[in-house]
Amino acid sequence: MTAPSALTTPRLATPELLRSVFRQHAAGVAVITATHGSRPVGFTATSLASVSAEPPMLSFGIGTGSSCWPALSEATHVGVHILAERQQELAATFARSGADRFGAPTSWREGPEGVPVLDGALAWLVCRIVARVPAGDHRIVLAEAVVGDREDEGRPLLYHQGRFNALRD
Repeated sequence: MTAPSALTTPRLATPELLRSVFRQHAAGVAVITATHGSRPVGFTATSLASVSAEPPMLSFGIGTGSSCWPALSEATHVGVHILAERQQELAATFARSGADRFGAPTSWREGPEGVPVLDGALAWLVCRIVARVPAGDHRIVLAEAVVGDREDEGRPLLYHQGRFNALRD
């Protein structure tokens, strides 16, 4: 027999319950970039996941109400950037609605396939979008890695309990 749970009465699943449960889940922080016409766009994502090694594929989610969704719904390629713990302000900028995400102090360059590549990330990939799968009010984007690079030093930025955090030993 196991000890009784602190939760005595389960609650019906709601958007609020899902959010409160996932605040308990520490996630890595990434910034996804693309171009819309000639304009760079990007957003902070904590839903990044490795999908396949052969071919090298990943996934991430994006809300269809996001200001970046129109660009992502048409983009052929995206940039995926794994942020370092020192990049909390960059993560906050790309998460903030209405922010000038590519203005100073953001440092970036045009990368392969015209995708914006952010400077200073722990690692980055340019990926070809292969599918956009409907998932409620979001789309799960599946993308195949084409090219990328990584730094040898640094620790990843995490998101937990509604704020950015660093790893602790």
